[in-house]
Amino acid sequence: MHILIINPNSTATMTEAIGAAARRAAAPGTTITAVNPQSGPAAIQGAEDGAAALPGLFALFDAAMAEGRYDAVIIACFDDTGLLTLKERSPVPVLGIGEAGFAAAMLVAERFSVVTTLAVSLPVIRGNLAAYGWAGRCAGLRASGVPVLDLEDGGTTVVETIAEEIARALDEDACQAVVLGCAGMADLAESMTERFGLPVIDGVAAAVTFCEGLKRAGIGSSRPEAAPAAP
Repeated sequence: MHILIINPNSTATMTEAIGAAARRAAAPGTTITAVNPQSGPAAIQGAEDGAAALPGLFALFDAAMAEGRYDAVIIACFDDTGLLTLKERSPVPVLGIGEAGFAAAMLVAERFSVVTTLAVSLPVIRGNLAAYGWAGRCAGLRASGVPVLDLEDGGTTVVETIAEEIARALDEDACQAVVLGCAGMADLAESMTERFGLPVIDGVAAAVTFCEGLKRAGIGSSRPEAAPAAP
């Protein structure tokens, strides 16, 4: 299958890292194409940045659907920027990495916590959980205080700051899983899972895996070539 990943912010280096994380998670035979708008906010930190990113996001999406070569689309912002609008008009499944991270957590845990970047993102994430009907499964929403673009550095200070917030979530929230609340944290999921001994979930990998599962199950696409053959 062919999955299109749209990073709604305009930082190409982050898009490259997201694409690499998605390819590591993908099954053999899955093609990943990762793109971002050429203009718009360099990072999405709160509702204002999300709104500013919508024109570029929608333009990329519409151009991709006109090409007709993608089996699924992933919106690679944990705020699930523009997600519900795109679901309504898409001929193929559209998943957000926030949505996918939450869903994966609920499959393995009764209650999960989210560790994200800055506090300005918390109202958006809280609103999404309520809109999806999943707020009752979330034990805590936590901001690490690490700006989105600082995640590209991936230095010890950044990693340890996020680890400290995960540790606080485990101590205070009574959660059984933690969802990393930014695409830029994708590379930390495996090491944090090993470090803390419970699922620490990356929404990019979860979204790729869910897209592949939907394709194998024949669910979600209205493209004529994806329709099953008549018996």
